[in-house]
Parts: sequence; structure tokens; C-alpha cells
Amino acid sequence: MIKRLLIVIPSYNEETALPKLLYEIKATTFLHSFVVVPVVVNDCSKDNTEAVAKASGETVVSLVNNLGIGGAVQAGIKYAKRNGFDYVLQMDGDGQHPPSEVNKLLQAALDTNADVIIGSRFLNKEGFQTSLIRRFGIKYFHWLNRILTHKSVHDTTSGFRLLGARAIKLAAAYYPDDYPEPESLIFFSRAGLTIKEVPVVMRERQGGKSSIAGFSTLFYMTKVTLSSILSYVRKI
Repeated sequence: MIKRLLIVIPSYNEETALPKLLYEIKATTFLHSFVVVPVVVNDCSKDNTEAVAKASGETVVSLVNNLGIGGAVQAGIKYAKRNGFDYVLQMDGDGQHPPSEVNKLLQAALDTNADVIIGSRFLNKEGFQTSLIRRFGIKYFHWLNRILTHKSVHDTTSGFRLLGARAIKLAAAYYPDDYPEPESLIFFSRAGLTIKEVPVVMRERQGGKSSIAGFSTLFYMTKVTLSSILSYVRKI
């Protein structure tokens, strides 16, 4: 049975990396059991992100206000739910997630029937492993997630993830606003969804600038910690 997959690409000021990423998606041969449709969610970018996305011929959803990564991803998830897609794949607009790795997540979904599939940099430790300070933060969130959910997810901050029907339904109704990856895993776990990790190879961002650098790293860790704890105690 053919499944419909929506690739949601949240993008804020990604005019440099986005054209290459969209070209790679077009050039990729995905598993034959999937019909793949990319959509770029332009999060009120200040550069030419919207123009280069439209020039590629792909569907573009342009937000009138900047919602942050979580709001942009949720906009794509709502689009998928409204249009009857079976799966949503989140792929960052900065080019860190090679389209050639997508089939690993799709095959894992077919093999395990898990609700959420996480593409992990750290299972096989191949490809770009990010900076030392970020690896420390990721390990910290690994243990925080383990304490709160009793589940072990090594790459909790990975934005390379596949959502099935149950996860789409939940995330369309609620999804964390800023830096949603670690918190959403706690939310999904508490809702009884199954979460699996598969090893993938990632690369450095292909353009643009990260919103998490320098002092903002400490702010990020503090905010996500508090949000994760609140997500753990909130009613679902």
C-alpha cells in the first residue's frame, strides 16, 4: 500500500542552503512504497528564503509572524493532517540532514511501526558530530529524558525525525514553540507513543547561522529543562 509522506522543511533565513537541499530531494530515489511531497515552511525570513523556495517549484507555506522552529514545524504538521498525509518527516532547511539518509527512517517505520523515528548522529558516530559543548548539552538532555520517561534516546535534539499518524494527530494539537525536539519526546512518551532511533550520517550546516551559540546555549539548556519538566507534569 502506497503511503504519503510530507517532508516539512522549517526555514528561517536559509536562502544559501535551501536551493541545494531542494535539488537533492528531487534527485533522491525514495522507497517505492512512499509518495514524497516537500513543503518549505518559511518562518517570516528576512532574506530571500521564500523566493528561492518558490523558484524550486515546491510548495511554500509562508508564516506572517516568526513562530520559531516549533511553530514552523507544527504549521507543517497541521498541513499534513489537513491534507491526509500518512507520515511527516522533519528536515532542517540548513542542509544538515542529507536526503539520501531519509530511506533509513522510512524503512525503520515499515519494520517497527513506531510512532516516532529519530535519526541519530550518535549510534554509529559517523559524519558530523557537532561541537564539544553541544555534545555535552545533548548528553545532558539524554539523561534528563531518561529520568523523566525511563526511555533512552541518545540524540534528543535531532531535528531529523519521522512522525506517524498518531504522532501527527497529537503534534497538530500541541507542539512546543521554541527548541521543541527534547520536550516533544517527553510529550510523546507520556502519551504512550513508541519512539525508535536509527543511525544516520549528518553534515555541518550548509549555510546560514545557528540560533544557538555562545551565551544562548546556556539559555537554551535552562529553558528546555524547565519546559521538559512542565511537559512531564502537564495533563495530556
